[in-house]
Amino acid sequence: MKNRIHILTGLALALTLASCGKKEESKAEGAAPAAAVPAGDLEEIKLDFPKPMFIGTPVPAELPNLEKPGTYKPILSIQVPKGTTNLAKGKKVSSSDAAPIIGDLTLVTDGDADGADGSFVELMPGKQWVQIDLEAPANIYKIAMWHYHKQAQAYIDVLVQVSDDVEFKTGVTTLWNSDNDDTSAMGKGGDPAYVETNHGRIIDGKGVKGRYVRLWSNGNTSNDMNHYCEVQVYGAAAK
Repeated sequence: MKNRIHILTGLALALTLASCGKKEESKAEGAAPAAAVPAGDLEEIKLDFPKPMFIGTPVPAELPNLEKPGTYKPILSIQVPKGTTNLAKGKKVSSSDAAPIIGDLTLVTDGDADGADGSFVELMPGKQWVQIDLEAPANIYKIAMWHYHKQAQAYIDVLVQVSDDVEFKTGVTTLWNSDNDDTSAMGKGGDPAYVETNHGRIIDGKGVKGRYVRLWSNGNTSNDMNHYCEVQVYGAAAK
C-alpha cells in the first residue's frame, strides 16, 4: 500500500514539474514584461490629437468584429512610469513596401498625427507592415497609432507586435490583434476592428521589453490600401 502511495506521489510531482516547465517555456516565447510600477512612480502624459477630418459620405464598414458605435471612450491621457517618453519620434521606419505609393516612411514617426494630404503614407494593397527601430531595447508602456482618419473607415487584420528580433522570427509579443479569422496566419485575435477617428487607438504595452515595433494591416473597408499617419511608442530604456 505504501509503495502505491509513493508511486502516485511521484507521478503527481512529475506532472506538476512538467506543467511548470511548459508554462515557463510558453512565457519565454514572447518578450519579457516589466515588473509592476508603484502608483507613486507614475506620471500623466496628455496626448496631442489632430483635429477631426471626416469628409464625404462614410463607406459602410461591414466586419464581423467591428466595434459598435459609442462603445469606445477615447483615451486623452496615459498613466506611465516617470521618465517615459515617445521613443519612436524621429526613429527609422522600414516596411514590407519599401517604396510607398504616397508619402515617405518618415511620416510614421514625425510626431504629427494629422490626416491631411502630405501627412500620411500609403502602402500597396494586401497584408503589409511598418516597423519602427527604437535603436535599443526598451520597456514599452503605451502605443498610440493613427491610420488614415480623413474618412470613416476601419482597417482590417490589424496587429501590433514587439520583438528584439529585427525579422520577428523569435521572441514576438502581440499586443493587439483584430484578425478574427486568422487570415494573416499569426493566430486569431480577440481585439475589435474599429472606425478610424482623430483619436486613433491607444494600446497597452504592458511594460513589455523589445527594440522593434511592427504594425500590420490588410487593407480597409474603403479600399485595399494600407495607411499610417503616426505611431508613437511610449517607453523607457529597458531595465
